[in-house]
Amino acid sequence: MWVEWTIATKFLREGKAQSMLILVGIAVGVAVIVFLTALITGLQDNIIERTLGTQAHIRVQPPEEINRILEPTEGSVQLVLESKRAQRLRSINNWQQVRDVLDNLPQVSAVSPVISGPAFARRGEALESVALLGIDAARYQRIIPIQDDVVAGVFRIGAGNTVIGKQLAANLGLRVGDKLRLDGGQGGESVVNVTGIFELGVRELDERYVYLDMKQAQTLLNLPGAATVIDVTVRDIFEAQPVAARIARLTGLKAESWMETNAQLMNALRSQSLSTRMISVFVALSVALGIASVLSVSVVQRTREIGILRAMGTTRQQMLRVFLLQGAMYGLAGSLVGGMAGYGLVGAFNTFGPKLFYIPVDPWLLVAATVLATVTGIVSAAIPARRASGLDPVQAIRHV
Repeated sequence: MWVEWTIATKFLREGKAQSMLILVGIAVGVAVIVFLTALITGLQDNIIERTLGTQAHIRVQPPEEINRILEPTEGSVQLVLESKRAQRLRSINNWQQVRDVLDNLPQVSAVSPVISGPAFARRGEALESVALLGIDAARYQRIIPIQDDVVAGVFRIGAGNTVIGKQLAANLGLRVGDKLRLDGGQGGESVVNVTGIFELGVRELDERYVYLDMKQAQTLLNLPGAATVIDVTVRDIFEAQPVAARIARLTGLKAESWMETNAQLMNALRSQSLSTRMISVFVALSVALGIASVLSVSVVQRTREIGILRAMGTTRQQMLRVFLLQGAMYGLAGSLVGGMAGYGLVGAFNTFGPKLFYIPVDPWLLVAATVLATVTGIVSAAIPARRASGLDPVQAIRHV
């Protein structure tokens, strides 16, 4: 292999202008791949964080109630006009056991039972429709770190305390320490103390969410000891759908993943990933064509040299490896320069960019780009290499 390496590096040094041009082309292509891939990844992470930062990955609920049609008696005719049955607020049967089962699933990172339902919030003459959320604070914080979004007061629920959204507080003219009357619509009313105000950044949630402990919400909604939803987060968010299907099979309950409830978001993420892959393919193709064209010209220019080397005893396989090594060196050197340039662009965006979101720097991205460019260089050098190895020494030496 030392002979092939020596010849390959000699050829590269003799064609400095061609080598520099193709190296610049490869570097630009790799820099584009690295920067765009990092940019799209950072954008997707930001979108997912903003969307899923206020909701669970999977929501487990009781199955829908359906109408039961009685079989007609003998000699009678049954006419049925079936409408979908109205869904009442109800608890998950044996939710404590379901919670314990979900805790033991390896793909699940957090489980939190919740009792939620509609209610009215009153202050003086002002009236707002709200959503009560009775939570186990320690478990719920692992799903949604609501404490980090408190903008006034503290996150403290239980013993007659509540935490409400910023927009709801503005609508009712509430501040920390004020009293709020809640009406669950099931004959349950309660006056609670506002201990904190949060801002999730989603107007609908900031306008409707009222956090209580589970016992308070159970009393207001007239569902003692109940949990209407079990929120679940998974370790890999893109595995939420199969995990939800497994939960449904294990428990017999309705399990919806964020992929089902955010179908448009999933389509957008898939489109972004597809566009990144297409850009990478076209850039890799242009790099391959550039390397192939340069090496093809090199074969023509060095036909006599190749003939002399073949006449001196260089085998076909050695000559084949010479040009494959050149392609590999082009790809490796260009990818290293382009990778560092791409990381430089990422750093510049994070430092001097519009601060819309942060682009993570993944070292494995440089490794992947380097491998891709090197393999592309070897593959693209295959045709010129075969042509060089197939030259007849006598005819090659006579070439003008």
